[in-house]
Amino acid sequence: MGKVSPAREAAFASLNKMKYGRYSNLEVNATLGHTRLGEEDRRLYTALVYGVTERLITLDYIISKYSNIPVANLDGETLCALRLGIYQLCYMDRVPDHAAVSESVSLAGRCSGGFVNGVLRTFIRNDKKIPQPNFKTFAENASVIYSLPQPLCAMFEDWYGSAAAEKIFAAFEKREKICVHVNTLRLEAKKAAEMLGGRVSDICGDTVVCAGFAGIADGIERGDWFVQDEASALCAAALGAAPGDTVADCCAAPGGKSFAAALAMENKGTLYAFDIHKNKLSLIEKGAKKLGIDIICARECDARRPDKSLVGKCRKVLCDAPCSGLGIIGKKPDIRYKSPDDFSRLPEIQYEVLCGASEYTAPGGTLVYSTCTLNPAENGEVCKRFLETHKDFSLQNFTVGGREYGAMTTLLPHIDGTDGFFICRMVRKA
Repeated sequence: MGKVSPAREAAFASLNKMKYGRYSNLEVNATLGHTRLGEEDRRLYTALVYGVTERLITLDYIISKYSNIPVANLDGETLCALRLGIYQLCYMDRVPDHAAVSESVSLAGRCSGGFVNGVLRTFIRNDKKIPQPNFKTFAENASVIYSLPQPLCAMFEDWYGSAAAEKIFAAFEKREKICVHVNTLRLEAKKAAEMLGGRVSDICGDTVVCAGFAGIADGIERGDWFVQDEASALCAAALGAAPGDTVADCCAAPGGKSFAAALAMENKGTLYAFDIHKNKLSLIEKGAKKLGIDIICARECDARRPDKSLVGKCRKVLCDAPCSGLGIIGKKPDIRYKSPDDFSRLPEIQYEVLCGASEYTAPGGTLVYSTCTLNPAENGEVCKRFLETHKDFSLQNFTVGGREYGAMTTLLPHIDGTDGFFICRMVRKA
């Protein structure tokens, strides 16, 4: 094997490991934690692992058009080397073609290095042309173009129609912005925007849309802000938490919405941050401490079995239910490869979680149900079922930043410029 950069060697090893089901973020974090890579190599390694994972279906389609051996017949390491090479040639402008080819050949080794070299050089001779798919169905074509499994493309087509579905897929590929929620106990959003060279969000006024990544990490470490998309911030704002309230966040980890609600409360009152996973409570506690928030009480609790001592005692209750995550595919590439069978079981769990969370709501209090998915079965259908069985709750519109939202609101990436998100606000009869 010829000389290979540490970043590419690490990416090759990680991508081969991930064949066995390990999530890309866990693999990246583990590798960066125990491998000594310089800053530039860390960035390249991360870009390669996430990029190849995200573009897997498209990459295999390209390989199939330039290889005389079917993709299904290639051994794992040869296919991995090809994916890395094609990804760099197609999607990384700053990587010279010769580097992408030579290092991919070296990664493939003596047994298949010549084959990998031939495929990549044929691709280059053809001006790196990606053949446009011309299949019979929308799902088949969209799958190749946006690297999404065909069943998922068909589901989105069924939910939103082919035109809107394609716009949503295209929006998933645009991740040029990052947002932070400002710690208003310490500084105003306008000041934070100046520090970050960004702008105050027109969706949620305590959130800043940043111009880039510069300064964000330092501000997080100081406790000046925390990363939170505008959709998630809107969800917390829809709760309407105010100083002195007793609030329950029933599926709280890692804590972003709890922090946002506590800031809206001006750190006055009590906020119970529940989560079923005990090991995640420390994330909430550490985050709150860094932000200077001391009204959050983090507790282990399954939302389906609420804490009896707090039943009917919370003015505001947030139920950000576990979901398929189909609204944040652009940020978490592994989500796209989940089995649709996994989604079918979620609405029942979500209904049970919402029923349990609702028990905390005091008469006249507010209950907000939310998800980061665009699957109607996990969103409006869950809420409609809940309202049919809980006649003491009714829908309630909400206003944030001078803009009125319907009681059931779906935020769409291609329209709202946010994560895909669902928010339902309800009120309990007094």
